[in-house]
Amino acid sequence: MTRRGTSPQHPGTAVGRRLRELREARGLTLSELARVAGVGKATLSGLENGTRDPRLETLYAIAAALGVPMSALTLDRGAPASAASPVRGEAVVSTLLEVFEEPAATYELFALRIVVGVEQASPAHPAGVTEHLTVFRGQARVGPVGAPLSAGPGEHVSWAADTPHLYATVGPEEVEASLLIRTPRR
Repeated sequence: MTRRGTSPQHPGTAVGRRLRELREARGLTLSELARVAGVGKATLSGLENGTRDPRLETLYAIAAALGVPMSALTLDRGAPASAASPVRGEAVVSTLLEVFEEPAATYELFALRIVVGVEQASPAHPAGVTEHLTVFRGQARVGPVGAPLSAGPGEHVSWAADTPHLYATVGPEEVEASLLIRTPRR
């Protein structure tokens, strides 16, 4: 039997390795990154050691603090997007489909599932980050916390994601959607 977090296919193991590499490359201690990201030091340590499962909200907070797209934490450099494991948040299950690199920005395309009955708050991303949601099934309430947007099947909404934003369903049906996140290069 394999202990949790020690399997080479356990998502926490790979995320932890990349997290440590990015943190050390920036000369940050665990305490410094925890403070900047608003994440507990024990949580950060558990992620780096592969003993804690990564949560979507936590990964976004860490990625924002490091100034990188989330795929920098969930995908090995040069690996295909299909190698990334789905990541679950409070209400969202996010599966990376593709990463597009351009000189001015990184684009991450996700398959998104929003479960019924729970609202997920996402922390602000770095300045200039935008999100673009296309709904295939269900009715979504997404976007800035103070002014959420609604979208149903076949509809598309976009928002500046450099402020806190949310994801929720409207009604009894789970939402299936695609999410494109554009992160400008620094």
